[in-house]
Order: sequence, then structure tokens, then C-alpha cells
Amino acid sequence: MSENKRMIADRYEVGALIGRGGMADVYEGIDTRLGRKIAIKLLKADLVADPSFEVKFRQEAQNSARMTHPTIVRVYDTGEEESIDGNGNPRRTPYIIMEYVQGTVLRDLLHARRLSTPEAIGFAEGILTALEFSHRAGIIHRDIKSANVMITETGAVKVMDFGIARAMSDSSATQSHTTGIVGTAQYFSPEQARGETVDARTDLYSTGVLLYEMLAGRPPFVGESAVSVAYQHVSEEVTPPSAHNPEISKDLDEVVLHALAKDRNERYQSAEQFREHLLSAALAPIKSEPAAPVAFDELLDGAPAEVLETVVIPAAEVDPFDELLGSFTEELPVEKPITNPFSTLGMDFEPEIVDTSVKTELTPKNQKLAGLAWGFGAGLVVVVIGLLIYLVGFAKINVALPSNTNITVVDVTGKTVPEATAALEALGFTVSEVTAPSDTVVLDTIISTNPPAGEHAEKGSNIELTVSSGPSQVAVPSLLGLTEAQAKDALTAAGLELGAITPGTSPTVPLGKVIQSTPEVGTYAAGGSTVDLIISNGKVDVPDVSSMNINQAKNQLSGASGGLKVLIGTQEVGCANNPPLGSTVLGQSIPAGTTKQGSTITLYVSCNAN
Repeated sequence: MSENKRMIADRYEVGALIGRGGMADVYEGIDTRLGRKIAIKLLKADLVADPSFEVKFRQEAQNSARMTHPTIVRVYDTGEEESIDGNGNPRRTPYIIMEYVQGTVLRDLLHARRLSTPEAIGFAEGILTALEFSHRAGIIHRDIKSANVMITETGAVKVMDFGIARAMSDSSATQSHTTGIVGTAQYFSPEQARGETVDARTDLYSTGVLLYEMLAGRPPFVGESAVSVAYQHVSEEVTPPSAHNPEISKDLDEVVLHALAKDRNERYQSAEQFREHLLSAALAPIKSEPAAPVAFDELLDGAPAEVLETVVIPAAEVDPFDELLGSFTEELPVEKPITNPFSTLGMDFEPEIVDTSVKTELTPKNQKLAGLAWGFGAGLVVVVIGLLIYLVGFAKINVALPSNTNITVVDVTGKTVPEATAALEALGFTVSEVTAPSDTVVLDTIISTNPPAGEHAEKGSNIELTVSSGPSQVAVPSLLGLTEAQAKDALTAAGLELGAITPGTSPTVPLGKVIQSTPEVGTYAAGGSTVDLIISNGKVDVPDVSSMNINQAKNQLSGASGGLKVLIGTQEVGCANNPPLGSTVLGQSIPAGTTKQGSTITLYVSCNAN
């Protein structure tokens, strides 16, 4: 290894710069311990001193580490690099070690050519699969766009850049107008453009924008500035994508327009629902030809070869917040054919054949001697040739035999960490650990290994254990004011299930709407668990206020806890004056119990103050 190579954590070798983002730079690199290509993300030097950016950077690492899925760029490691700045002061630079993705950024693919309908559907399906997983993990991406999606050489989708993602329970899920709204204007949801609190449905809107762009060859809204585009997302109606591409079917038009509904309650409520409707529409006939299958291995058929080649994106062309992990082509060594068969025996030359024949007259005696000599010589040649064949064959067999350092990785899934570690170390491997949630694998037991069981690895190499952290923890979404059906859809989108329904009273929540959930909003529950709801019965509680001071009674009945209209009256005939404010309540027109929201209650008092 070259001495001038930059190293991080005495393990990660930093290579060429392959991408620039708003917060960090991305380099290609090598994990020297495992010998694999990686992407290294380093917080920009001018932001290191800003604690807020360091927090955001750490948040990205934490968000990404929670999501181990084939459609999401994987995070392997994170930490801080310690160095000395130009003034001789110590400096700590946070870093993230990520999966190196070999492929093409979707943005560049869209710039190169118009996608076919099956390609667009397939890519959108991959994005929605990634979002379904991230939403179940309680993470909203908030910046879904073509520059944050990579298409691998096999046609698979990789969603990246969770740099501005937030947990669903995070109250800071939207930025104030003083700090600016996060995201990219072309893909803004209306609630994002207005600076409102966002939820998982904002990712679905952005995916709808991207699907529109892939189908129509252009985004739904264009303008001279980000402000004008954001305004259109809030107030302008969307033209169906078929207006720009006549091959788009009516069914696909309906899916796209549903995804782009201005009101988040009217668009798709989950990535799963969006994906199912999209795939259903893909099977419907299109205007010019039958719908093509949307399997990933068929998405890129018929595409120009020059477009599908691996592309390395120059650093200068990367937009803010982009995670361009680049691409590379690894050349395998090509074995040269052996032209000298004796070289397998360690000879670098071929035996020279020398003509030693002597021209003599063949007398009968000579003929007999010649026959004997020929027979002996032929026999000797056969023996020599046989010996050579044996030696050559033996050498080839020995070459083909596996090295005793090439060891099969044993299956340790379902074992505890100590058990798996002991089994692998006994074979001569080193072991490292990463965690991942699992709804099926018991806490602190092994989900999988990298390399997987059954494959071979060199003795002394590292085996990465993926250890179950238990059921995925899902943030309970806000359900206040939703109908039972709306609450069920929101829970499904979050990876939870609707539990028991209990009627309850409320002075403010209308009939049939959610008052409270158990567990409460913002708390975490295991994925797939149930959430119980209290739904308004349209009534309020009426307390007994007799013997109370009139002011206390009015406050209790008309305040936030009551919601009733209060009138003051007297039961005394001929009372000349209004009841004094200090009077004591003698009775009430509606007895203690429950009554309809907004009802009027009369309090009866004496004409004279007590």
C-alpha cells in the first residue's frame, strides 16, 4: 500500500472524490480488512465546527443503519476521523462507510433518453418498496427525486441520501421559514411547499412526481424559479401524463393523479397501496400495445447499450443533497492459454527432437536387429509418454485442488452471538457485528452472515454477523381527528394494526373522529402490533355544579373540558334584578351525566347573593 494513501480508522483507504452534496463529500474507497469496494462519506470541513450539521450527519447514519434492505443503500460503519488542521489544532471529521453502488443515477438516465412504460413502472415499484420498508422503520425520506435513485447494472433500484430524513415522531419534520424548507422544489408535496409538518404521504407524492416524469418525459410542473414551481404544487391542477405521452393508459393516468392529490388524505395512504395500484394498472391494456411484464430482469430489454453502460458522474455535476456513489468496472485477470504443455511440469522449454538415424543397408540380420531395436524403442517411448501424461495429469490435479485456506462458511443463523462467534472463530475467521430489526428472528440471535453460509472465504477473513435487534420499532402516527377508516389506513402505512375501538366523550372532537390512541402518538411500538382507539360519541360530560359559585360553574361547563353554552336563570318569580355574579348555583337544567356536544345548560341561582 502506498504511504501517501489517506486512511480512516486504520482500515478504510480513501480514493477518488465521486460526489459532492450539500453537507458532505463522497469518496470511493477500499475496506482493507474485507477487501471490498466502499463509498466513504465525509462531513465537509467547513461544517465540522457547526454542531447542528454534525447532529444532522449523525442522524443520517442512524436513520440509514436502521434500514437494511436490498432497495436502500446500506451503511456499514460510522465514526469520527481524528486529524490535525492547518493551524495545528485537533479536528474530528464524522464519516459514514456505505455500500458502493455500481450503476447509473436515474436523473442521468432520464436526461439521456425517454424511458419505456415498463421501465418507469418497474423503477417506481422499486422506489415504493424501499419507502414501504423505511416508513415501517419510522423514517420519512423527504427528498425523493431522480438524483437520489440509482439503477444498478442489473436493473435494480437503490434509494439513497437520507441526509434530510427524519423520524416520523420528530416534531422537527418540517423546517421553519426562517431556516428554509427542506427538499427539492420540483418534487415538493403541497404540505412541504407550505412549510407544514410532513408525514409518510409526502414521500408518496414525490414518488408520484417522479413516476409522472418517467412516464411523460417531463415533470408535472415547470417554472422559472423554485418558488413558482412550489406554488404550482400547491394551487395548480395536474395535466394527465397521457397528454405528453399518448401511450400512457387511462389506468396509469388515474394512478398518477391519485398520487398527486393536493390533500394528503385524498392521495395514497401507504407505499404498499400505491405499489399495488400501480402494478394493477400495469396489467391493463395500453393504447398501442399490450402491457409488458414489469419484472426487473426484463425492464432494460431493448434499451440502447451505450446508455446502460456504467457511468461515473463527475463531482462538479452533483446537485446539493445528492448521494452519487459512482460506478466502477472491475477487470478480472485473464488467464493466458498454455502453449507449452511442458510448462505445467516447471519447464520453460520444449524438448528438442534430434534426428539420430543412420542410413544403412538393411540386410536380413540388420532387419532383425532393427526390429528388436524398434520394438524396444517404441516401448521406451510409450513408457516415457505414459510417465509424462501421469506427471502432467498429477500436476493438473494438484493445481485444481482447493487451498486449505479456502474455508466454507458454516450456517449460524438462529444462534446466539457467542455461539456463532465461537463456531466461526474455530474455523479461523474473525467476526464483526451489525444489528437489524426482525419480526421473525429472536432478539440477539443471528439473522444472516456476510459472506452467506455455504460460500467460501479465506482463513483469517472477517465474517459479518447481522444480529436481530428484535421487532422493528414503529412510531405511532398522529390519529387525532381522523375517522376510523382513515386511522386504519394511517396505521397500516406505519406498519401497525388497528386494535380495539372504544367510544368516548369530547368537548371538541366531532362524532366519529379519533380522540386518543394507545400507545400515544410519538411513542414507539413493535411493527405489526395493535393500536387501540377512543372515538368520539358526539357527547360531552356534564358535571354536578350545584352549590358551586356561579363563576366556577360557568368556567367548568363552558371551558375546554365542557364545551356547553351556559345561561343564568332564577327560579324565583318576580326577581327584579339579574342574579348577582357571586351567587351560588341552586340547580341546573341538564343533570349530571352526558349530553350532546354544544348543548345549552341553564344554571339556576338565587336573586340575592349568598
